[in-house]
Amino acid sequence: MADREKLHDLRQQAHNAGIEGNSKMTEGQLRQALNKVSKGTNPQEAKRQAKG
Repeated sequence: MADREKLHDLRQQAHNAGIEGNSKMTEGQLRQALNKVSKGTNPQEAKRQAKG
């Protein structure tokens, strides 16, 4: 259950950061995209880069 909550929290953080449509992203992709956004990358560009 903790993993599920952690993933939910990551999805909420991504949503708050402007990364829309993140429901199919993995935990690793979410972390990578959030990291890129925190360094100034456009949220949708960060999503695209994280998804490969």
